[in-house]
Amino acid sequence: MSYKVQLEKFEGPLDLLLYLIRKNDIDICDIPIAAITDQYMAYIETMKLLDLEVIGDFLVMAATLMQIKSRMLLPPDPLAAEDAVDPRDELVQRLQEYQRFKQAAEDLKTREAGRQDLFRRVVDQEQLDQLREDAQEVTFEASLFDLINALNAAMGHVQDKKTYNIRKEEYTVEGKIHSIVHLLLDRQRLSLMELFSKAASKQEMVVTFIAILELIRLREIVALQRRQFDDIEIVRNSANETAA
Repeated sequence: MSYKVQLEKFEGPLDLLLYLIRKNDIDICDIPIAAITDQYMAYIETMKLLDLEVIGDFLVMAATLMQIKSRMLLPPDPLAAEDAVDPRDELVQRLQEYQRFKQAAEDLKTREAGRQDLFRRVVDQEQLDQLREDAQEVTFEASLFDLINALNAAMGHVQDKKTYNIRKEEYTVEGKIHSIVHLLLDRQRLSLMELFSKAASKQEMVVTFIAILELIRLREIVALQRRQFDDIEIVRNSANETAA
């Protein structure tokens, strides 16, 4: 695929591991390395399909996981001490340390937001009504891994439609961007799975996904979830519209 995705904010390999640990409700100190490695590699394959620029960092972690998986499959050495080092220990320590740094960053971000609320700007009544309306529904922005998870789920359940037309259908990112923006002019929010279900093939599904990533990068839309790992909806970025 000639269209290369470039994102300003991109989660790294450790973020993906933590995402999979949360998604599978796993104890971080007792990671089932074989299952996690298989799931991690599935995300890698999707990233290759999307031609994401940071794939190299994820491949390094994939090699680490494969090495740990191989060491755990080996039979225990009868001559080794009983308190032999678990091959997962170093990875677990890295994840725990990274998790602490992420939590500290989130705490600082929360404090910053709290300080900003101490000196509110005067807004007009229309803006105030919109803020109250938004406050009634609690949502949070979906991560890239949530989006990839939705794409994998859609591609796993939808078979390519058989067609006997000689003319080949061509899908472009620019065309899908125009289509999505046009839909959002008539509707306040769109379900990601609804967009995927309209695709005639997996190729069209991937092009739609890249168009969504591009719109997120341009801050034209925001991908939201009501709960973690829940269905994803895309909405127009109200902050971007206000700035415009």
